[in-house]
Order: sequence, then structure tokens, then C-alpha cells
Amino acid sequence: MNEWLSRINRTLDKEVKLAVTGLSRSGKTVFITSLVHQLLHGTESSHLPFFTIANSGRLRGTKAMPQPDLHIPSFRYDQAIEQLCGEVPTWPKPTSGISELRLAIRYISNNPLTKHISPINTLYVDIIDYPGEWLLDLPLLELSYEQWCQQIVEQCKEQPRLSLSEQWRTFLDTFNPSDEVNATIIREASVLYTDFLYKCKKQYGLNLLQPGRFTMPGDDLKGAPVLEFCPLFNIPETDNGNTIYTEMKKRYEYYKEYIVKKFYREHFSSFDRQIILADVLKAFNQGYATFTDMRDSLNMVLKSFHYGKSGFLNKLFGLKIDKILFAATKADHVTPEQLPNLEAFLQNMLANTHNNANFEGVDTKTLALASVKCTQAAHATYKGQRISCIKGVPIESNKPIALFPGEVPVKTPLPEEWVKDRFHFLDFKPPRLANIHGNGLPHIRIDRALEFLLGDKF
Repeated sequence: MNEWLSRINRTLDKEVKLAVTGLSRSGKTVFITSLVHQLLHGTESSHLPFFTIANSGRLRGTKAMPQPDLHIPSFRYDQAIEQLCGEVPTWPKPTSGISELRLAIRYISNNPLTKHISPINTLYVDIIDYPGEWLLDLPLLELSYEQWCQQIVEQCKEQPRLSLSEQWRTFLDTFNPSDEVNATIIREASVLYTDFLYKCKKQYGLNLLQPGRFTMPGDDLKGAPVLEFCPLFNIPETDNGNTIYTEMKKRYEYYKEYIVKKFYREHFSSFDRQIILADVLKAFNQGYATFTDMRDSLNMVLKSFHYGKSGFLNKLFGLKIDKILFAATKADHVTPEQLPNLEAFLQNMLANTHNNANFEGVDTKTLALASVKCTQAAHATYKGQRISCIKGVPIESNKPIALFPGEVPVKTPLPEEWVKDRFHFLDFKPPRLANIHGNGLPHIRIDRALEFLLGDKF
């Protein structure tokens, strides 16, 4: 009954399910905290000039409400804002699983057909937070175990995966996949493969790591046998059953059916709008391999979604997401005149798959934003010339510095142009804020994100 009522409300534009995810360390928790805070304080200041409902004076107020899905952990906005706005502000701790929060946005209707009947309306917005690692499991649904193994084989031919996977690949050579099933060997192989994925993530900031639950299992799957499998480099031409190969394949198929499909059936099929966050600046800092990995991850996500009527997931789950926003985070870590470049760079990364999504009838957009602005624009003189800088407190310091972090290219540099120290984008501490309960958090373009994701609903 509740599900049926929810569908009616969404049809009547009274309810929206907004899914928020991001590639590793892209700032999901900070983004959601800022988004909620901006809306809760939307009537108190002029901090949302490009969010039409607030700028026009039609926003009557926003209130946090009990969430509809009681089996999903709550997004702890109260804890996040306390960390962010304390005497010694700190960045909120990242979440490691799915969470949910509901807002009721009350507004004056601008619809000529309904504003005389019901001038004051309420839009319920359910914000669902889930790890980007889980999103990258989506392509597995169209891959057999053998196809997935071959994909990993090809990835491990190139650096840095070639070096990082050495210990795992060496262990694979110690047994024959056609040997009788051995739980100890399977467990050891999966542990070494998981260690390889963690190295890719922590040492190089790589994102295309599958299965996604291996590095972000969530509390419900830690230590579960379903996470004990890995790709094999030597697939037997024939198999008699009850072998290491058949057991690995069985667990891979179980993972797809009961973990990946289950998640998308229970949650993903109900999403209306989606935002995917990416820390593009991190890729600049860490080099060409990290950049190509991020580019391939984002394009794989877009290609896999194919939101339109003919898309694979639409046929499987009845998906109906009609808007997707890709956002380059930490826009305050570059000088103001570099913002168009950061946005254009992300747009160029996704150009082909953007076109496919648009063809399927999905409204897509790329945007550079900062959930919480922690730097200020500044200027310095270098060799007699005035140059733009940013000023803030680096994450590992207590003193503010002014620096020019570097230019953001509009197009992808050639591999040989990714020279050492070409890019030097620092991370900064959050700012100390005075009247946080009277104004929205300082931001860059959160109002534009709100307008794209929700503006047409008012």
C-alpha cells in the first residue's frame, strides 16, 4: 500500500527520490550535509541565487521528516553538521553503506492550473546515499564469469595494476583451476585479490574496482562467503564440476543475483534523479593512469545505465531515472577563472556517453561545485605580474597559505604531458564559521545543482 501511494505521489510531483553517489573520496557526505543545510536555511538568506524557488520568494520552508524506509539506516545529518561546524571544524566521516533522509519542502505553487485550488504545496524529497563502489558493479550484470576474468586479465597487463597484482597473480600460479574445490585456496586467493583492490584504491586512487563490495562491503557482508571469490587467469576448456573454477564461477553468479540485483531491485528501481560526484583534481595529481581509470569508470556507469526504454536495466528493473548530474567536486581548490575549464574537462570526458543518454531521453548535465567552500580568492605578485591564487588552511597544517594550484586543461593532456608536479591541488580544512544557524554553508554552485535536480518539480 505504501509503495502504491509513493508511486501516485511521485506521478503528481509530490515526492522525489534523489540518489547520491560518488567515486571514492569524492565528498558524498559533505555534499549531502551541505544540500540539506542549504534547504533548511533556504528562506533565511540570499545564498541560493540560482535556485529559482528560493530566489523568487516562493520557498516557505524545509523540514526534516521521518524517513519512509525504516529498514534503511538514517543519514546522520546532525552528526555531520556538528563535525563541520564545531569550534575546531573537521570534515565529516565518510559513510560506508546505504543511508536515507527525508525532507519536506513547502512552497507556493506557480502552476496556473493548481495554484488557485492549492496555493501551498509540499514536495517530499528522499535523499538516498550509497557508495559509488556499488554503482560500479552494474556492468557485471551483463558479463559472464569468463568475460569478467578476461576483462581483469587485460587490466592487469598495464601499470599500475601489473605491479600491484603481482602477489595475487603469483598465488594463482600455485594451483590448477581444475583441481578439486579447496576452501582454503579459494579463501587465500580472494584475500590476495581484495588486497590488490585496496592497493589500487589507496595508493593510486583508482576507481574501476570490481566487485565493488570487496572494498566497501557494508556491515551486512563483512566476512560473508559470497565475497570469497576472484577472477582466474586460466579458464579450463572443459570442467567436470566440483572444481576451484566451478566454485569461483558459482560464487560470482551468486554475487550478481543476490547482492547486485537485490540492491537494484530494492533501491535503485525507485530512484527518480541521480547525482554522481567525482574528484577530478585528485586524478590530475595522481597521474595519467588514475585519470584514465576515472574516465573509464564514469563512462562505464553512463553506458551501463542506458536509462531509456530500450536500455538493459530498464528491461530488467523498470528504471525510470530522467535526470543525471555529474559533478566535479572541490571547485574551491582551483582559482575562480579555472571553474569553466574544470566543468568543460568533465564534459569532454563524458561527451560520447552523454550523447547516448540524451538520445534515450535522459536530461544530463555536468557541473563543477564545492559543497563547502574552504578557500578564498586571493592575488599575489610574481615577477612583477599579478596572478590569481587561492587562500586556505591545508589539511596537514594550521596556518593559511596562498598558492596558485595550477591550470585545469580543457582537453585531456597526452600521456607524456602528465609530468611530475604539473598539478598540485591541495586538500584544505573546513572553514570556521560564525553564524552557521542563520545562513547556508558557503558553497560554489550548490544552488545550480538544486535547480537542475529539483527545480522543475515546483
